[in-house]
Amino acid sequence: MIYLQLFLGFLQVGLFSFGGGYAALPLIQAQVIDAHGWLSMKEFTDLITLSQMTPGPIAINAATFVGIKVAGLPGAFSATLGNILPSCIIVTLIAKLYIKYQKMDMLQGVLKSLRPAVVALIASAGIVILKSTFWKAGITFAISGMNVWLIFIFIIGLTLLLWKKLNPIVVMVFAGLLNVVYHLIK
Repeated sequence: MIYLQLFLGFLQVGLFSFGGGYAALPLIQAQVIDAHGWLSMKEFTDLITLSQMTPGPIAINAATFVGIKVAGLPGAFSATLGNILPSCIIVTLIAKLYIKYQKMDMLQGVLKSLRPAVVALIASAGIVILKSTFWKAGITFAISGMNVWLIFIFIIGLTLLLWKKLNPIVVMVFAGLLNVVYHLIK
């Protein structure tokens, strides 16, 4: 029964996560934390970090991680299959339709109208990650619960990415090293 739950849970993620991995994060959170309780919020934040550090799409990495945690290798297979199956079917159908109707104004209008929704999904995921990273559990945007050191690392990382145009891998390694040095000194 757990294999079917994993399959169906991630099938929903695969069906409705338009816009890529970051847009899928609220949907993944709704399945793994809210609906089924497979992960805590702390584990979900770790899942996002691990999914970013490993090769491949975030949603597929998340499905595999959750599947293994919940039901071992067969669970990973069920969750991952549920996650990729809708994409395989939908992309095949859309590719055929797009090739046939790509010059149609109505299709271009529909695609244009989906962009703001995708941006909202990505922003929502960013806010959830921001809250769980910078504030202690249970505190929402209160100054007293802020982790100033992590905010400092965030600002440095953002600066290096946006203004110095450093490679994201270099920024991740640098952020990790900064935190190790901080904890060794502390």
